[in-house]
Amino acid sequence: MAEDITPATEPSQTAGASRRSIWIPVLLIAVALVVATIDQVSKNWVVANLPPGEPIPVVGEALQWLFVRNPGAAFSMASGATWVFTILAAVVAGVIVWQIRRLRSVPWALFLGLLLGGVLGNLTDRLTRAPGFPEGHVIDFIYTPWMMPAIYNVADVAIVSAMCIFVLVTLLGLPITGGPRERTRKELETVEADQVNDATEPAADAQPTAPGEENEVRNGTA
Repeated sequence: MAEDITPATEPSQTAGASRRSIWIPVLLIAVALVVATIDQVSKNWVVANLPPGEPIPVVGEALQWLFVRNPGAAFSMASGATWVFTILAAVVAGVIVWQIRRLRSVPWALFLGLLLGGVLGNLTDRLTRAPGFPEGHVIDFIYTPWMMPAIYNVADVAIVSAMCIFVLVTLLGLPITGGPRERTRKELETVEADQVNDATEPAADAQPTAPGEENEVRNGTA
């Protein structure tokens, strides 16, 4: 009977993988909660303290507070389809939560945590603020005219930051399941071609056997 020669998994490796499968999703949830909390606290402060539509310089003209109620998407775009963005935000949040079961990568946890926190921050506005569920207006108040004409909020900043991380992990080929970067299709094709060439090429040090020597070997003589 053939013996099973499959190497056993080291207990330390199993324990490390188990801890990683727990704390990385916890990192995602923690980042999302921090972003959503800061976003809602800042918006409540704006509603309670700032007059709507009046710019207030913070760092000269470079950074201003400008309180507006945004019925559209991020950066005050597409103001006529609030309920559509409510549905999309709920779908995005659900997909992120579903991906937690595969998550083993810190960069991916930061990306998904920032994205989830930003989505939840703006989704909370759409569900709880005037004019009412599910078409509530998002509170925007950060205005940087030197960078962009739009007015935005903490959730929008988190979403843009998440997209920057996503571009980075995509360019580096980092998998959501952790481990080394994924090889591109071109790299895999090159490796396969090299393996085929190595298998078909004769060994460089192989010497041809003379007919006489072959007969002597066959007859058992030297």
